[in-house]
Amino acid sequence: MAVTIRLFRQGKKNQPFYRIVVTEKRRKRQGKYIEVIGFYNPLKNPAEIKINQEKLKFWQSRGAILSEGLKKIL
Repeated sequence: MAVTIRLFRQGKKNQPFYRIVVTEKRRKRQGKYIEVIGFYNPLKNPAEIKINQEKLKFWQSRGAILSEGLKKIL
């Protein structure tokens, strides 16, 4: 099972809000996920990012990799 940490888009049209989730790599962007570990709000100035560092380290120790988009944000 290849696990990745990526953004899960929510919010209205032209008002994006993202959850940072742990999911299987082959799932759809809006598909099922294993766990929510944080959120990202690009509309605030500066952009608001909150991540549970303990859960992030736990999943990375299990072999989860960050998506390209999330790497750019972090």
